[in-house]
Amino acid sequence: MPKEREEAIQELRELLKPGDTVHCILRHVSRSGMTRAISPVILGTDGSSWEISYLVGPATGRKVNQKHGGVTVSGCGMDMGFELVYTLSRTLFPDGFECIGKGCPASDHVNPPHDQNYEPHLHPIDGGYALGHRWL
Repeated sequence: MPKEREEAIQELRELLKPGDTVHCILRHVSRSGMTRAISPVILGTDGSSWEISYLVGPATGRKVNQKHGGVTVSGCGMDMGFELVYTLSRTLFPDGFECIGKGCPASDHVNPPHDQNYEPHLHPIDGGYALGHRWL
């Protein structure tokens, strides 16, 4: 793994914990509609905000869009902001994450198996749902 990517992942793990929300701002859509520039933003409890494209791009293996700002995301037909945050979350928590208790975003809490012995706070295995996503 390139050093820049490792450093970005480490810094993001310090900034983001399971249950946090990453907000997205759509900066640009290509003429074809197949590529977007999306800025991931985290909000502080004091109302401050940090645009973290410079970390998310390298961490997820995507380019930072120098012309429009944000991270370059290709594709269409789904919520591409969600896809960016899901990919970021899988990158930061590849082996899953510990349940945070009430309000845990893990997919197995939202879609539990139909088993009478299901424990609602087991260790989730899909790290993609550790972070929440919202559009600004």
